[in-house]
Amino acid sequence: MQEKIEKLRAMKLLFVEDEDDLIEIISDTLDKLDTNYLTAKNGEEALKLVEKNPDLSMIITDINMPVMNGLEMIEELKQKDINLPIIVMSAHTELEYINKAKELGVNDYLLKPFDFIKFINLIVSLDRSN
Repeated sequence: MQEKIEKLRAMKLLFVEDEDDLIEIISDTLDKLDTNYLTAKNGEEALKLVEKNPDLSMIITDINMPVMNGLEMIEELKQKDINLPIIVMSAHTELEYINKAKELGVNDYLLKPFDFIKFINLIVSLDRSN
């Protein structure tokens, strides 16, 4: 597990989530692991952070958020030819959302609530700098 934590520390992650409780849980855990990450509360904020941070390793996003949802944000990234690994984390189990995420080329789709160790393993496995 230590090797995975070291890989995680070498990455720069962007979490896009509007639920304060979940942001706090993720932030607390990543802070304890000494991980480099940014947070945004909606897709519009996330797009600005992507433009300002060309060294991002990955985006982890919710779907339902105010201003711009996660799927709209992913579409915008694809239109701008920004090709980062993307994990969607959502409570949506409807095929409509899952299929749309797959159409947009997301790397994985996690259902909330999720197991944090599996979550870290997934992030590290999708790291392109390996």
